[in-house]
Amino acid sequence: MTKSIKLLIAAIALIFIASVIAIILGTKKPDSTCVEVVQNNKIIYRFDLSQEENRTFRVEFADGGWNDIKIENDEISIIDADCPDKTCVKTGVLRSESIPIVCLPHKLVIRFADKENE
Repeated sequence: MTKSIKLLIAAIALIFIASVIAIILGTKKPDSTCVEVVQNNKIIYRFDLSQEENRTFRVEFADGGWNDIKIENDEISIIDADCPDKTCVKTGVLRSESIPIVCLPHKLVIRFADKENE
């Protein structure tokens, strides 16, 4: 094997290992069950999912837009919205501290609460 092939194999191995580590850290289960629903950097709702009953509610905005949020089995997700691309709906259930649910047209974020804010 030539030196360039060895370097190529080493680079591919490093990329693979870095990807695996990023996936593991990105899907790490949160330590908390507290979530915040935030719009324009203001907390509009705060829940402890372990204490919430299963329900669906609508968040309406001044511009006439809305998001339907569902809490079920200690999980939270956006199940419908009037935004054009519905990326927030496609995100699914909030699972990771590092990957919030975001609706850019409505400037809405659903995230796990910071530990110091609990």
